[in-house]
Amino acid sequence: MNGFERRAFQIKGNIIQTTLEMLKTWDSSKIRIADIAKTANVSQVTIYNYFGNKEALLREAVKKYIEDSFNDFLENMNGDYTFKEKIESIILQERESSLSSLTPFFMRLVKEDQEIAQFMEKEYNERILPAFLQLIEEGRKNGKISDKISNEGLFVFINFSMKYTNELYDSIQQTGNMNLMNEMLHIFLYGICGKE
Repeated sequence: MNGFERRAFQIKGNIIQTTLEMLKTWDSSKIRIADIAKTANVSQVTIYNYFGNKEALLREAVKKYIEDSFNDFLENMNGDYTFKEKIESIILQERESSLSSLTPFFMRLVKEDQEIAQFMEKEYNERILPAFLQLIEEGRKNGKISDKISNEGLFVFINFSMKYTNELYDSIQQTGNMNLMNEMLHIFLYGICGKE
């Protein structure tokens, strides 16, 4: 990559990152190219040259959001963590993500935009699913996952848990007893009766 290409790559990355940051606090329908240009300290023409229009820019920003989320997941799966720490990371990843406030916009765009939906499905099937299946195999081999639980059952339970992590966290914050999150993770991992 020569100097011009490197600079173009940096400018484009800055515009995408600025858009993601703005989407945390702005309604996507109210963001204008002029707002993004001003915040990113570039001209509107630069944004149009790189992306063509606002919809294409939002699409690129969402792809970046997906890639960042998936990269965080894979980093945790490939890291030197215990099985329990990896499962905790999966469940809490949505809550800990610096981009978690984008979730409603992100989910709406995934439903409405065929290109984004296909991109996400491809990335999930090629990158996330194999890593998750490997984690399940590791868990079964080490006696951390019961043979009584199918992969499908485990997927459903983890997805359900992830879906309600924010609500659970908010409820725990209201009690003022943050140790309850550890209790909830313990129940997730071992059930209310503990290990068999």
